[in-house]
Amino acid sequence: MQYISNTDNDKKVMLEAIGVSSFEDLVAKVPKSLRNFELRLPKGKSELELLSEMVEIGRENINFHDYASYLGAGNYDHFVPTVVNALAHRGEFITSYTPYQGEASQGTLQSIYEFQSLICELTAMDYSNASMYDGASGLAEAALLALRSTGRKKIVVPVTIHPEYRTVVKTYTSCLDVEIVEIPMAADGVLDFEILKKSIDENTAAVLVQHPNFFGLLEDVRAIGEEAHKAGALFIACVNPISLGILEPPGEYGADIAVGEGQPLGNPTAFGGPHFGFFTVKEDFLRKMPGRIAGMTVDKVGRRSFVLTLQAREQHIRREKATSNICTNHSLCALKGAIYLSLLGKEGLKKLALLNLKNAHQTYDALLKLKGVREFSRRPFFNEFVLHLEKDAGNLKASLEANKILGPLALNAFYPKQAGAYLFAVTENRTPSDQQRLLEAISAS
Repeated sequence: MQYISNTDNDKKVMLEAIGVSSFEDLVAKVPKSLRNFELRLPKGKSELELLSEMVEIGRENINFHDYASYLGAGNYDHFVPTVVNALAHRGEFITSYTPYQGEASQGTLQSIYEFQSLICELTAMDYSNASMYDGASGLAEAALLALRSTGRKKIVVPVTIHPEYRTVVKTYTSCLDVEIVEIPMAADGVLDFEILKKSIDENTAAVLVQHPNFFGLLEDVRAIGEEAHKAGALFIACVNPISLGILEPPGEYGADIAVGEGQPLGNPTAFGGPHFGFFTVKEDFLRKMPGRIAGMTVDKVGRRSFVLTLQAREQHIRREKATSNICTNHSLCALKGAIYLSLLGKEGLKKLALLNLKNAHQTYDALLKLKGVREFSRRPFFNEFVLHLEKDAGNLKASLEANKILGPLALNAFYPKQAGAYLFAVTENRTPSDQQRLLEAISAS
């Protein structure tokens, strides 16, 4: 729609309808100090000049082309094949609107259906929705589903889950009659299993766990799930999708609901988003699942077709009767995830996960040989790990920046008792030269 400004006659008619003779009369009661001002805008620039200036401003940003990133904690520097954006950024996808009208949205609905199918295969779960906002909101929605399904009032949340995820869970449940019970960390960096067992009772709706956990360590998920199920509680797993190339998927170790952050699947780190969350359930909870679900069927002449199914659009605005307040999905980001998974396939994902594992453990072993570096835990880990660095924080930061390295993440901001502990994330993008720079930076600090 083009914008057509008001003509002088339009303005005259409007002023007459208001009952004033001029615009000045209309704003007469507005203080002059608010009316008499000067924009003081600079002179206009040509497109060539403007583009040059914007490129120069952009050079002030730190990016992963110039810096090696050892930051992680849910947002990872993975390689994104060119084909992912080449397909996802086609006009048919990047301009598509919400697929409420199936007859006009077959391509979008099929891409969502394929995404759901791939996520179910990845997690070994029965059903997936069309995606969530991110991993944190997915975990919070999983907790809400457990509360609705069981009628119970307690959620058990280990402190080894990402601190920001735990905050989102608390926010989502803050207006409900719900008790959040936090399970402390054991000395080896995983949840304290003995305290967990004592905290689960007949009022527990769900036990939440992150695997690998925030410290990159592998939790004893099978034993945790068994404890939850003994008390009739649901078992909710929050997982790293890349790790599922080599780790047992949540559907095989008893998770009732499995969620996670989809950013590692073909999406850039950007500025922390937009990303997407994935949300999967076992069959018993299909009709309680939040968000959209695309299904495959046939039309009246027998042709394969795709529709939004099991939920009416209007359910999301029915407040207390709605499954959830979420009424959308991050389909473009989820589409990138589907393309990425299709491109890698089972063997490709396995190779990628093994490369992450290899790089992380090589870096871990090399760092432990440095003076002033000591172990945090001897538990198995995937591509993230924590080490204690007996270094001055200011000197360490300066040395890392001088060597063009981002990270590692200082844990004391989230865990005050972990002063001097740092979380390293190592992906397939980290090269031997990156590792050497990291070792030199830490040694020199």
